[in-house]
Amino acid sequence: MRRATLKPPEGNGMKRVYQKEDVCIGCRLCEIGCIVEHSPAKDVVKAFRNVSPRPEPRNIVEERGPLSFSVNCRHCDEPACLHACISGAIAKDPLTGIVGQDPEKCVGCWSCIMACPFGVIRKNGAQSKAVKCDLCAGRTIPACVEACPNRALVFEER
Repeated sequence: MRRATLKPPEGNGMKRVYQKEDVCIGCRLCEIGCIVEHSPAKDVVKAFRNVSPRPEPRNIVEERGPLSFSVNCRHCDEPACLHACISGAIAKDPLTGIVGQDPEKCVGCWSCIMACPFGVIRKNGAQSKAVKCDLCAGRTIPACVEACPNRALVFEER
């Protein structure tokens, strides 16, 4: 099995979400933007009050003392999660480079969670399925980037 490197992927011309931890204030609005985007209602009040179970954020804010930053899928060039997935639920789109996940195929074995060197795939406890960032398929800018008031998240090609 090939392993993903511990540095963000580069060189294939794909836009990714990058963090600027020096301006992150730990407000977690990126997580809320993600929850709302992945809720059937697409409305913040309805997503938190009327949707059960509430969607899990596909990113998570990590905090270490005064430092905080949002962590999400790196959409690796050689994704370890893809190679570890026993059900074929994780696939890499050859055109966009997005490493996506099909919850219908996920069997909840958590192999992808164990294989990801960045720790960005999470358990969706309500459905016993893995959850990962999909770069908000269908949107020009991912919801987490759009929701960040301090522009600590950027969506760009590097």
